[in-house]
Amino acid sequence: MMDRVESLVVRAVKTQQGEGIDVYAFFLYGSDLSRVADISRIRRDENELKGFQRKEIRAHVKEIVEFLDSGGPVLFPNAITLALSLDVEFEPSRGPKPKGLIELANTGTLSIPVREEGDRAAWIVDGQQRSLALAQAKNSRIPVPVVGFVSRDVQLHREQFILVNKVKPLDPRLINELLPEVGTLLPRDLAANKLPSELCNLLNRQQKSPFLRLIKRPSDLEGTAAVVTDTAIVDAIKQNLKPPMGALSPYKRGGEDSEPDAMFNALVLYWTAVRELFPEAWGRPSTESRLMHSAGIRVMGALMDPIMLRADSSATPEVDVRESLRRLAPYCCWTEGVWEELGWRWNEVQGTPQHIAKLADYLIRKDRELSRPSR
Repeated sequence: MMDRVESLVVRAVKTQQGEGIDVYAFFLYGSDLSRVADISRIRRDENELKGFQRKEIRAHVKEIVEFLDSGGPVLFPNAITLALSLDVEFEPSRGPKPKGLIELANTGTLSIPVREEGDRAAWIVDGQQRSLALAQAKNSRIPVPVVGFVSRDVQLHREQFILVNKVKPLDPRLINELLPEVGTLLPRDLAANKLPSELCNLLNRQQKSPFLRLIKRPSDLEGTAAVVTDTAIVDAIKQNLKPPMGALSPYKRGGEDSEPDAMFNALVLYWTAVRELFPEAWGRPSTESRLMHSAGIRVMGALMDPIMLRADSSATPEVDVRESLRRLAPYCCWTEGVWEELGWRWNEVQGTPQHIAKLADYLIRKDRELSRPSR
């Protein structure tokens, strides 16, 4: 005779949202959260993005534990959001209904299987730090409000995670890395980052990219050779996409008419030429090369617009891009020297808007002067 799987049985209210998605509201003891729910931390497995959560923030968790163990009355009204597997079972209550009842939900009992870590019946979508703190608190019997929706679709979990955390101080790099994995209609400010982030992913993973494995993403394991922050790449690409002068804007026509492959090829063409013209500065930590610093990436990204738009009218765009950068190379100080006109030593360049704007303006003006036909 097979042993029955242990379950937590709680009183719950059930309704539906979206396209027939079951949603439950109930309470659990704080210590029981970790018995039924896993934390799906973000990581990559052979270039496929897994999970969606942040790494544990120890200081934040410690602060919550101290609050929970402070000895005073503890009020914990903020709900934890769970994605529930199809293994949960709901048994509706029977009995007469009050007159005038608004039929938005049903009451009953919800059974959640208790299984080993990594195989649990729920995943934490919002409340990772709070759930870790509740598991460590001395008072393990704090009733915690929980809202759970039933789905095995990791994309839906990510969508909810992004939308829930949009207004919180969540690392924008984490949101940017998750955006390409989300297919739903996003708020305008998030949607604007989705295409640049996907192009950033391709630059970091494709063999023909000069940035292959050089871009730091939140899912990276410790000790990788990456030296360029993904934020700098994403911000540079966003600028390249702006019409009418952005180098990638001709390929962005809105919706399915956009040409991401053409955008990627243009980025590879330009940044490969940058790598070839500045080999001593490429692939080194930002402390040794300001080209790999966020300032250098943003500045050279801004320079891409006039150089690539000019090269588009050439019969040999690769040659034209390399020639433009070759003319500029003597004026660049990525690893040593002092920037002419600006008076900055190479390692004094910072990633501030003022430094980026001034250095970009200097190189764009210099490119314009050097590209004029000689009389």
